[in-house]
Amino acid sequence: MNIEEAYLYCKKIASHYENFPVGLLVGKDLAPHVHAIYAFSRIADDYADEGYLLKGNEIENEQKRKERLDKLNRWQSHLLDTKCNHKNPVFLALHDTIQKFDLPIKLFTDLLDAFRQDVLKNRYENFEEVLDYCKKSANPIGRLVLYLHHQTAEFQFFCSDCICTALQLANFWQDISIDLGKNRIYLPRQEMEQFKVSEADLFKRNFNSNFKELLSFQVQRTSNLFEKGKALINTLPFPLKLEIALTWHGGKRILDKIEKVGYNTLKFRPKLHYTDFFLLLIKALRTISEKSQRDKTLYIKA
Repeated sequence: MNIEEAYLYCKKIASHYENFPVGLLVGKDLAPHVHAIYAFSRIADDYADEGYLLKGNEIENEQKRKERLDKLNRWQSHLLDTKCNHKNPVFLALHDTIQKFDLPIKLFTDLLDAFRQDVLKNRYENFEEVLDYCKKSANPIGRLVLYLHHQTAEFQFFCSDCICTALQLANFWQDISIDLGKNRIYLPRQEMEQFKVSEADLFKRNFNSNFKELLSFQVQRTSNLFEKGKALINTLPFPLKLEIALTWHGGKRILDKIEKVGYNTLKFRPKLHYTDFFLLLIKALRTISEKSQRDKTLYIKA
C-alpha cells in the first residue's frame, strides 16, 4: 500500500463517523492529515470502549479489560514503530503527517494513556483528577490542530487547553445518563459528597435539588473555562478561526441546553441539532469580526 492509499483508508474511517466532510473548514491540503489523526484516535477509542462490562461478573470483566489494554498497547507499539514494519495503513499515513508537521509523539501517547484510563478507571476522587484526564484525552487534539496550522505560541496552547478541557467537561455533564450505563461517573466524589448526592441517587436517576445544584456548579465552572480560552479565536488565521469559533459556541450552546432542561441530565440528554447551526454560525461570524478584547494576562496569571 502506498501513502496515497493509506490516506484514503483514513478518510474512509473518518467519513464513516463524521457528519460533514473534514475538508469543509480545514481545506483540502490539510484534510488528509486530519483524517490520519482522526483514524488513529477513533480506532483507539473503539478499543477502549469495546463491549460493555457486566455488573457482578468480575472474572469476565477482567478478561475484557486485559483484551482492551492489549489492543491499546499494540496500537502504541505501532505508533512508536516509525519504520512502519507492520504496514498498517493508519500509521503509514500518521507517520507521514507526524514527520511533515513535526508533531510531538507525546500528544499521541497522552491520548492512548487516556484511553487506557477509560478501561481502568471509572470514578474520580476530585476535580483535579478529572482535569488530569482532560489534559490527556482532550487537550492533545487541540494542540495537534494548532500544530497542523503552524500556530504554536504558548498563549495559543494555553487557550486551546482551556477550550478543549471545557468541551470535554460539557460532554461529561451532557452524557451523565449514558456514562452511568457504562458504570462511569465523572462527577468528582468529593463534590458529590459536598452537595449530598450519592452514587445510589445517580443510578436511580433520582433528580433533586442537590443534584441540580451540583450540576449547576459544574456548568458554571465549565463556562468559565470556555471564557478563559476564547482569546484563542482571533489569534488564528481564517478559516481556522471560524472553525474554532463554531466549536466554542457549540460547547457553550450545550451548556445553555443543560440549563434549559433544569440541569436534569439524568433524564434528558441535550444535544445540538441542525437547526442550531444557523445560530452558531451567526455567533461565530460575530466573534471573528470583533477585535479581541482579551490580553495575555490570563496566561501570565495561570
